Amino acid sequence: MKMSSLGLTFLTLPLVVQASTAGLWCYDSQDPKCGPLYWKDITKSCGGDNQSPINIDRRKTQRDRSLDEISFEGYDQAPAGRWKLVNDGHTVTMNLDGASAAEQINITKGGLQDTYQALQFHFHWGDFNKNGSEHTIDGRQYPMELHLVHMNTKYKTLSEAKGHPNGLAVLSFLFKVSEMDNTNYNTIVAGLKNISRAETSVDLASTFPLSNLLPNTDSLSKYYRYKGSLTTPGCEEVVVWTVFEEQIPISKPQLNAFVNTLYFKTAAKLLKMTNNFRPPQPLKSRKVYASKDATISRSPPLAANFLFPLLLAFLTGQLSGLC
Repeated sequence: MKMSSLGLTFLTLPLVVQASTAGLWCYDSQDPKCGPLYWKDITKSCGGDNQSPINIDRRKTQRDRSLDEISFEGYDQAPAGRWKLVNDGHTVTMNLDGASAAEQINITKGGLQDTYQALQFHFHWGDFNKNGSEHTIDGRQYPMELHLVHMNTKYKTLSEAKGHPNGLAVLSFLFKVSEMDNTNYNTIVAGLKNISRAETSVDLASTFPLSNLLPNTDSLSKYYRYKGSLTTPGCEEVVVWTVFEEQIPISKPQLNAFVNTLYFKTAAKLLKMTNNFRPPQPLKSRKVYASKDATISRSPPLAANFLFPLLLAFLTGQLSGLC
């Protein structure tokens, strides 16, 4: 994978990408009456044919050898200026603005037809007893998911980008629980206590290379690609999704900090920010493509693996009784 020595640039945009003015919406953990099942009633596009997240069934993915390594430009450089960590009432977001206009951070190649510039990243998680990733792989849900949101540089504003099917590219990384803290996440975890209430923010005293947040660079050629949507209202179907196979390690105490510290935006009493994920949506007629290095599972379903030996043993026993 190529890591450019370029610096970073971010557009100063009035965003949190996953938040929307398209009506009041929430997660089931806040109130099932405005949860994901009802988003299509709030915003028609949330009932579209190309919605995200999805379950990636590796037995049904299609190999695409043109999906080679993504080029990460500026990911290995700590930007000048400051980053803002925000509790937007639905998740915690890092807005990547405030850097010099002469710097930029982009992704290219890896099957992407255009150059995409980083805007922000945010997280989705569960609670103490439940995993909370949005995407699942072979039906497995992971403890947490990171979304790095990028905008097509063809477009001048986020609103303009949302009007085009190739407007955004989101990199999705799933997490796994580790015994040790992931020290690369210490700055974010430490900042959570300053944004426990909704609509609060804190400027980080220092920035860090975005590559610090990612798995080992040798594993980043293994990913899955499909066309989908934003995972919150208005659910615009304008996202080129890249879901990476390698998971990011995070300790249980670090994961619990998200569950323990943050609160939803609610009109009533304080409510812990938990299970802020949208369930997988129907794939319908879409294809999911595997990069040239990604794993494609061809094994039969677990139930078949388990039942076939039992059936064989039963039949063998029955036949032997006839001899």
